[in-house]
Amino acid sequence: MNWFEAIIIAIIEGLTEFLPISSTGHMILGEAVLGIKKDAFENLFLVNIQFGAILSVIILYWKKFFQSFDFYLKLFVAFIPAAVFGFLLNDYIDQLLDNVLVVAISLFVGGFVLIFIDKWFIKNENTEVENYSENQNITFKKAILIGFFQVISMIPGVSRSAATIIGGLTQKLNRKNAAEFSFFLAVPTMFAASAYKMYKFIDTEGINVIVDKLPILLIGNAVAFIVALLAIKTFINFLTKYGFKVFGYYRIILGTLIIILLIIGKNLS
Repeated sequence: MNWFEAIIIAIIEGLTEFLPISSTGHMILGEAVLGIKKDAFENLFLVNIQFGAILSVIILYWKKFFQSFDFYLKLFVAFIPAAVFGFLLNDYIDQLLDNVLVVAISLFVGGFVLIFIDKWFIKNENTEVENYSENQNITFKKAILIGFFQVISMIPGVSRSAATIIGGLTQKLNRKNAAEFSFFLAVPTMFAASAYKMYKFIDTEGINVIVDKLPILLIGNAVAFIVALLAIKTFINFLTKYGFKVFGYYRIILGTLIIILLIIGKNLS
């Protein structure tokens, strides 16, 4: 991976991490289009630059991270399912990262879910509040149920953002607050995933490889951070006004295009 490729993939990450269209799926597709050779470092890069994106959440919502200790407890409870299943299924998940067909199918199926999601949860929008933790009352039970929805997003192409937002909607949050809780949950989830992936890479490849590749990792995180800062507020405003339907159509079109290319023999791996 050269500097140009790293910046392109980081831009994709920053734009898509908090959209319900799957950042991992888009980065995998980006690597396929750019012809980036898949190896252990590429898999590390895909996960590690998500850390840069989640830093944007801390910057934009820093006041909410000082609300109460209860806020952190609920985030931790919501994080537990992903931590357990991520640890147990890590090797299997790594195999799926190389499968473009899995990404295409996930995008396609998930698109239909997003098209109808607004109708399913229209009653949630009758409650417009600013502070989800106090006014919409995320209990520990609701937090862990949202956490189980996050587990589904371990399949590339599903979208962590989409899964957790839908999880929030099932717990009677409105779109804005479901999206914000999804952003907050990304912080411990992506931090743990990045740290674990880094540990595994150093354990197998050695610290010297990380030292050599550190500049690319740093620039990737920096670019993802800056782009994500711009993307988050835009997404919240768009989602509040228009809902999920446009993202659903986008996923269906992209998933269909990829499947067609694979059927006609186009090599996207």
